[in-house]
This record gives sequence, C-alpha cells and structure tokens, in this order.
Amino acid sequence: MAALPTSTQEVTAGADSRAADRILRIFGRFIGAGYVFYLLVSMPLIVQTTSITRPWWTPVAVVLFFGPGLVLLVAALVGSPRSITALARASVVGYLVGLATWPLGWTGESFLNAEPMWFSFFPALAALGAAMTTTPVRVFLYLAVVIVGAQSINYLVREPADRSPLLPDLVYGYGFGIIFVGAAVMAARTGRLLDRTRASSYAQAARSAALDARTVERRRFDGLIHDGVMSTLLAASRPGAGEAVVRQARSTLAELDTLRDDERSGEDFTPDDVLAHLRLAAGGVDGSTPVIVRGDGTTTGSFPAETVRTVGAALAEALRNSVRHAGSADRSVEVALADDGLTVVVRDDGPGFDPDAVPAHRLGVRVSIVDRMSRLPGGSVEVRSAQGRGTQVTLGWRR
Repeated sequence: MAALPTSTQEVTAGADSRAADRILRIFGRFIGAGYVFYLLVSMPLIVQTTSITRPWWTPVAVVLFFGPGLVLLVAALVGSPRSITALARASVVGYLVGLATWPLGWTGESFLNAEPMWFSFFPALAALGAAMTTTPVRVFLYLAVVIVGAQSINYLVREPADRSPLLPDLVYGYGFGIIFVGAAVMAARTGRLLDRTRASSYAQAARSAALDARTVERRRFDGLIHDGVMSTLLAASRPGAGEAVVRQARSTLAELDTLRDDERSGEDFTPDDVLAHLRLAAGGVDGSTPVIVRGDGTTTGSFPAETVRTVGAALAEALRNSVRHAGSADRSVEVALADDGLTVVVRDDGPGFDPDAVPAHRLGVRVSIVDRMSRLPGGSVEVRSAQGRGTQVTLGWRR
C-alpha cells in the first residue's frame, strides 16, 4: 500500500498570508497616513506653540509624536509584519512620552487665543496603534490616559476665562475616539479568530484527507478481493473448472503485482496499452466475449494509469456479473477511445434485473462498479436493466 499523506496544513498554510497580518498592514497604512495628515494641518499650531514652550521641546515633541507614525507608513507599505508591530508600539510609547515631557517644556504661559494644543487632535490615532499590538482592556485604558492627559493640558494652557468645562471635553474626546479604536480592536480580533479558524480547518482537512485516502485504499483492496480472489476461489470450487479459471487467477495475480509495483502503477497508458488492458480485463473473466473497438483509431493522447485500471476493474466486474447471472446469454464489450475520454459498454441479452432492488449487502454492483466509478474523477456509470430485457452497463471517463 502506498504511503498516505500525513499533513497538508504546512503546504496550504504557507501559500496564504495570515489574515491578522493583512489587517495589521491595512491599519498600519491607515495610521501612517493619519500621521501625515495631522502633521500637515498642525504646522501652524506647532509654530504658535513655540511661544509658550522652551526651545528644545517643540522639535523633540514633533519627533516623539509624529516620528514613529511616519515611519510606520513606510513599514506598512514595504516592511514585514514584525516591523509594523514594532513601529505601532513605538507610536503608542511616543505619544505617552511626548505628553510626559510637557511639564518640562512648558514655560507656564497661556494661549491667548484659546487654541487647543496640536497634539490633542490625534490621541485616538495613537490608540489605534495600541489596538494593533495589545489586549482590548489595555487599549481602552491607554485611550483614557492619553485623552485625560491631552485635554488636561488644553485646560491648563488657556486663560481662566477661555476654559471650557474639563469633564465634557473628556467625555467627548473619549466617546469620539472609542468609535475608531473599538472598530480597530474588533478588526484585529477578527483577524486572529480567522487565523485560528483557518488553522483548525486545515488540520481537520488534513485528518479528513488521510481518512479518505485510507478509505479509498481499503475499498480498492475490497474490490480486488471481491472481484478477483473471491471470484476465482468460487469458480475453482465449482465442478468442471477449466481454462477460464486459470486465466482469471493469472489476471488477479497480475493485478496484485501491479498494486505492489508503485513505480509502474504511476505510468500513463497509451491508447494501445488501454485496449490491451481492457481486453485482458475482459478476457480474464470470459475469453469468449468479443471486445469491439469503436471509433476511427486516431486517438494519440495518453490516459492516466489509475483511470484505466479503475475502468478495467469495473468492466471485469460487470462482465463477471453477466456471466454469473445471465449464464449462456450473448454478451459483448464495446470500447470507444477519444481525446477527451473513454467509454466502455458491457451488454448481454440475459434475464435482466431491477437495479433499484439490489440489496445493500451485494457488493458486486454497488461497490465494485458504481462506487468505484463514482470515486474516479471524471468517472460515470449507468446501469440499465429490466426483467426480461437484458442488461447494459456503460462506464465513462472524461478529462
């Protein structure tokens, strides 16, 4: 028996990028583009902020607040998932450090025009980076911290007459940011869930494939045992067994040798080989049954070895059933080869039978013919019979 595949997960999973990585890259581009946008629109306020901060703070703050996010855009376009994750974390840390340096850089003066601080426009953007890299609880906690920090600084730098109530600003800022951050958390969670589901599906598919392969092999040997070994022994036990039994035994032994020869079993059949194999399959059952070849004989393509052997085995079983149940009736085998497939028809003018009334435990028709051909990709089978009208079994295969 040929070795069965033990795993398909590694091959299949390697061909597909992880859903979580794709979502990570998409959000990396979105966040990076957001930092570019806010840098451009904040330039006037950044310049105004220099009037109330020490000279060193503004350039340092611009690097802390915008630097990781701008590099994140580049990484999301051409970098690896690992670099994207690292820069997303850097943008999260950069925003927090930027807020922490404010007390050191602020001179204590107020904004006379009551403008908000430029970094208070995008705390939720930094929280999106957290959504890509940590748990939901930490993400929402981080959002609350940066909102409180940014809005508190806005409150302190304004003149008392220009200050709006701090609590409504906090509620509005958090409520506005949580919409986008919540969506990012759900997207990241969906990606991870999809990856776990996909991995589980691949593992299940691998187990199912291995089980199907074992089932096919078992049915293949069951069919050979029924078609060849049991039938040969049964025929040999009958009185008057002659040359037909010898041919059938030789054919069964040859089929067993073919199953054992893995290298030869994979070779394609030429049209002449196909006809020779089908004639041998028919002759191994009943040497007196004529094998008629239809068509103009111009077929030049090769035929898969497994296909030819499957059709030959089904042909032998159909003919064997005819010999067993139709006795001395006239029978024939017709073979038609074409570039797109082959057709085999087994006919007899015997008493016939009702195909729907065949018991489930009778393996000859159900397992050795119908099931065998239905398992063959491109295979088909049609059994026509009725009481007193003979039987016709049509075996087909199309590329």
